[in-house]
Amino acid sequence: MDNDTKVLELAELFKYFADPTRIRIMFFLRDGERCVNDIADGLKMTQSAVSHQLKILKTSKLIRSRREGKAVFYSLADEHVQLILETGMDHILE
Repeated sequence: MDNDTKVLELAELFKYFADPTRIRIMFFLRDGERCVNDIADGLKMTQSAVSHQLKILKTSKLIRSRREGKAVFYSLADEHVQLILETGMDHILE
């Protein structure tokens, strides 16, 4: 993979962080797995709006899901996602 390809992929990754709703969802997931209902209630959003953003975040590999019976639980994909969120917040709070 050449540098131009890597730069384009990084730019694409940061596009997913450009939406305030997705940021709120990812910050909410820092404390652990949550189902759609918990996320919607915690963020005062509709389940439909949350589900739409979860699909985008999952496609972008920023979150993962786990099924337990009929329930699906979502969490941050890995510690890198949490680090990006925390580093970004640290930067704006300086």
